[in-house]
Amino acid sequence: MNILYWLIIGIVIAEFAYDLLLNILNIKASKNPIPAVLNGLYDDEKYKTQQAYFRDNKKISFISSTLGTIITLGFFAFGGFAWLDDYVRTISDNEIIKTLLFFGAIGFISWLISLPIDIYDTFVIEERYGFNKTTPKTYILDTLKGGLLTILFGGGILSLVVWIYSIIPEWFWLIAWATISIVTIFIQYFYSTLIVPLFNKQTPLEAGELRDAIEAFAHKAGFKLNNISVIDGSKRTTHSNAYFTGFGSKKRVVLYDTLIEQLNTDEIVGVLAHEIGHYKHHHIIKGLITGLITSLITLYLFSLIINNPTIAQAAGCDSPSFYVNLSVFSFIYSPLNIVLGIIGNIASRRNERQADAFAKKYGMGKAQSSALKKISAQSLSNLTPHPFVVFTEYSHPTLAQRVTVLEE
Repeated sequence: MNILYWLIIGIVIAEFAYDLLLNILNIKASKNPIPAVLNGLYDDEKYKTQQAYFRDNKKISFISSTLGTIITLGFFAFGGFAWLDDYVRTISDNEIIKTLLFFGAIGFISWLISLPIDIYDTFVIEERYGFNKTTPKTYILDTLKGGLLTILFGGGILSLVVWIYSIIPEWFWLIAWATISIVTIFIQYFYSTLIVPLFNKQTPLEAGELRDAIEAFAHKAGFKLNNISVIDGSKRTTHSNAYFTGFGSKKRVVLYDTLIEQLNTDEIVGVLAHEIGHYKHHHIIKGLITGLITSLITLYLFSLIINNPTIAQAAGCDSPSFYVNLSVFSFIYSPLNIVLGIIGNIASRRNERQADAFAKKYGMGKAQSSALKKISAQSLSNLTPHPFVVFTEYSHPTLAQRVTVLEE
């Protein structure tokens, strides 16, 4: 057991403690008075329900985090990586096959551990508070489809990266990055036409008052809008959402049917004004570029330790391999990943403020504010998150912050 082994153990424990701290801070802050700008959003009875929903979610999150940490520490302490490494080597000498078997086994174990928690969350907690609409059949089909996509895309990309490394090891990080970038752009471009239909039905928004209002606003804002789709989100949940996807000729605004049920026409246009604001400020492209740059840095850092025997020894393995060193690297990299996540959330909150400002500029501030209040109340959202949790974890400003600016 080298120093790196104990460093990784320290990282795993520190991450658990960090998550626990965030939960404790948020639980304490949840007892604070509701901001004055949000008074009346919950009556006394509904606020009690929101607090109970919040606590139930924190409990299941704590159980999941604790279980994952214990199993991870046990895997290191009892030589789980070394045993799995030895096992896959008995099956094949092919590096691609060994890598797929290694990560396939780890992924399957992780899925088995998380499955009971996910089922409880979906069919007990979400059901208890009236959110769940997922049937066991839908849940099973979603699980099978998600697993198949992971195998096809995840396994395919992983195989390609290992193959690139086997033929051009000194430049694998750059070529692998280029390959992953092409796949990422392809998926983002065709997400609504290839991925979404596997899980949800999308239909064009029918002609009428809502479509006319959306098209009128898009014309006013100088936004060419050809595709407005409605997705059957109510198939799984009563939570509502809207999002903008794709770019170029594939750009599309997607509305959940639950959103249309819960909001009036002006409020929906307010939500769409915000989404169009993201497009006008090029947030999608900027986010894509940032993600690609981050993946380039990550692959380069991994290339520096890919053959380092000390890395493999930290997992209890005798010799380095692509898959073992990549597994250990993921633990070493995680603190940096947390820092990058915080930086990313800071940038994301800035983007959200810009998109809100765009909606307000075109006279939709109060309509968007009203929509945000309704969506938050329906979702039993926490209205008093701790400032440090907001800083580190939130991709959006708090509801109180957004409403204050939108209604100024």
